[in-house]
Amino acid sequence: MKEKILKELYDRKGEYVSGEELSGKYGVSRTAIWKHMNNLKKEGYRIETTHKKGYKLIETTDRLIGQSIKVALKTRYIGNKIIDFDTIDSTNSYAKEIAKEVLHGTVIISEEQTGGRGRMGRSWTSPKSEGIWMSIILKPDIPPMEGMKMTQIAAASTCWAIRTVTGLEAYIKWPNDIVIDGKKVCGILTEMAGELNKIDYLIVGIGVNVNIEKFPVEFRDIATSLVIEKGEKVDRRTIVIELLQQFEKLYMDYINCGTLEKSLAIIRNYSAVLGKSIRILKGNQELRAEVIAINEEGLLRVRLEDGKEELLISGEVSIRGSEGYI
Repeated sequence: MKEKILKELYDRKGEYVSGEELSGKYGVSRTAIWKHMNNLKKEGYRIETTHKKGYKLIETTDRLIGQSIKVALKTRYIGNKIIDFDTIDSTNSYAKEIAKEVLHGTVIISEEQTGGRGRMGRSWTSPKSEGIWMSIILKPDIPPMEGMKMTQIAAASTCWAIRTVTGLEAYIKWPNDIVIDGKKVCGILTEMAGELNKIDYLIVGIGVNVNIEKFPVEFRDIATSLVIEKGEKVDRRTIVIELLQQFEKLYMDYINCGTLEKSLAIIRNYSAVLGKSIRILKGNQELRAEVIAINEEGLLRVRLEDGKEELLISGEVSIRGSEGYI
C-alpha cells in the first residue's frame, strides 16, 4: 500500500492529493493513509500536509531508496525488485550471495561500498552518497560465451543515461569504462556463474562517480565525476532510472533479436577509442596499435605496429591511450 501511495505522490508531484481521494481509491481508512504518510516522512520524504487539501510531495531525500526508484521505473523486468543499503562491502558480492533466490532483474544499490571492486582485482573507491554503486542480477537463457555481452549493453546504457540526463559528452572506453574529457567517470564489472553450457546468473556491477568533488592526488589525472564536469550537482536517482530503463530496452533487443546491433550503434557512435592509437596491456607486455573497428560481437579489431590485425578479447587485456589514460 505504501508503494502505491508513493507512486501516486510522484505521479502528481507538486499537487495536493487528498486523504479522502486516496482512501476511496485504495479502499482503506483515512487513518491508514495518514500512517503511511508518516512512515514515508520518517524515510526522508518531504511531504507537506495541509488541512482540507491533503498531501503534497515536495522533494525526496537524496538517499537512493529502492522504493522511490521502483515507482518511477517504466520497465518490465529490470528493477522489479530493488534492495538498497546504506553501506555494504560490495554490491556485486552481495548480489552473488542472493542471486539464486531472487528474480531476474533484481537490483542491489548502496550509498557506500567499503570493498568495491573493478576489473582484474582493482579496488574501486565508493564514497557515501556521492555516486551510484549498484549491481543488476540477470538470468538469461544464452550460452555462457555470450555472457560478457552484458558489459557492452551496460556500457551503452550508462553512456546514454549520462548524456541524456546531464548533456555531458560521455564516451565509451572499450570494454567497460565511461570517460569524459579523457578521464574515467564510470566502471563496469560483469561476473558470471554457471556450467559449461548453462548460465546460472550474471552480475553486472556499475559504479558512477556522480557528485564526488575531489579525488585523491593519485587519481586526479585519470578520474573525474559528473559534478566536476558539469559544475553543479547531478540528481543520482534520475541517472539510475534512465540507466535501468535503457538497459532493459537494449537487453530485451539483444534477447529477442540475438544481436547487439542497437547497443553497438551507441558504442560505435560514442567510442573513445575507435580510429585512435592505443596501448594494449597484456600482463607485463605492452603493444601499440590502432583501433580500426568494433565487430558485430563487440570485440575490438586493432592493427598492430607490424601491420597484423588482431581481435581483442576484453577479459585478457586492458587498453590505454597512446600517452595517457585514454
